[in-house]
Amino acid sequence: MNFLVISFWIFLFLLFYSYLGYGILLRGLLALKKRKENRGFAEEDLPEVTLLIAAYNEEDFIQQKIENSLDLDYPKGKLHWVFVTDGSNDNSPEVVGRYPQIRHYHQPERRGKLAAVHRVMPLIDTPIVVFSDANTLLNKQAIRNLVKPYADPQIGAVAGEKRVHMAEQDNASAAGEGLYWKYESKLKQWDGEWYSVVGAAGELFSVRRDAFREVPPDSLIEDFYLTMSIAQDGYRVAYVPEAYAVETASMTVKEEIKRKIRISAGAFQAMWRLRDLLNPIKYGKLSFQYISHRVLRWTLAPLGLGWLLIAAPILAWQLGGIYSLMAIGQIAFYLLAGLGWWMESREIRLKALFVPYYFVMMNVCIWLGWRRYRRGEQKVTWAKAQRKSYA
Repeated sequence: MNFLVISFWIFLFLLFYSYLGYGILLRGLLALKKRKENRGFAEEDLPEVTLLIAAYNEEDFIQQKIENSLDLDYPKGKLHWVFVTDGSNDNSPEVVGRYPQIRHYHQPERRGKLAAVHRVMPLIDTPIVVFSDANTLLNKQAIRNLVKPYADPQIGAVAGEKRVHMAEQDNASAAGEGLYWKYESKLKQWDGEWYSVVGAAGELFSVRRDAFREVPPDSLIEDFYLTMSIAQDGYRVAYVPEAYAVETASMTVKEEIKRKIRISAGAFQAMWRLRDLLNPIKYGKLSFQYISHRVLRWTLAPLGLGWLLIAAPILAWQLGGIYSLMAIGQIAFYLLAGLGWWMESREIRLKALFVPYYFVMMNVCIWLGWRRYRRGEQKVTWAKAQRKSYA
């Protein structure tokens, strides 16, 4: 019984710390830190930048992406555009080919997004390279804001903000994903202000060309691994919420589950390859942030959810008191999640119930991602999740 009580409180603490406690602690640490203002570059000193887009079968969106990219506010002659459409067998290559100002690369063989990026990176010589997903739209000042931190030579990569476009009638996928990314974006902002962002999202991030390193060709979440590798080399990764990419939510919760399982499988792969970062003696602040923000949330937190669900009823039966309240609280939470699932399946929109549903679904996907990673079933040429239109 002592083991059950001790493990219960340990897992409860880890669960709270992973999702809320780290953010509270980080906010407190920032209050004690003297902030340095980065004024960025003078207009005439802005560096040349390449915007690199790897697109696969994006004919429904590629025109909009091109027009958005060409309309970005940056000094004439200093922003270059590179589109790679390797493997696309739709109309994407033809659409890109209509724009002479874009350097377009295409080969019929599909080897995955990472292989496409590795193929063209040796052909890029600008000091800053910006990566953006083909199904996102950038704000007009995105590139200007994204290069500002590079005035500090210790910055090796800069992450932009991911924003999820939500409509009032959107389902649990949109509501849950949107709220999650609002919180996640705030954590990333605090991470960057205190020391370094712990991995960038592929929707929008940039790297110093000299800091770029090729990552293993079978990497499943190459954006996270690349930026963490740059941080591992001694650089810091900054975060700029004023540079943002907007994308729509997954078409359905089923599509979002497919995406989350892939990301979770990639997370376990990345954690194994970045296991050296678990050494706080060697990496200091970066290790603390990496463990607190990522590793615990991907490992002990979902394990803790399962253990608390088992332990609370046993302790409630044996000891009563607060454990009875804990058991009842958990049952109520999962009932709300189940009700959210039921309402979603019947297209009844009540966003308050989508949050527990999305939270439970997200943690179940971590378990499923672990199984897929262990079985070696996740491939780099994954099928992308279907997303809603902007209309």
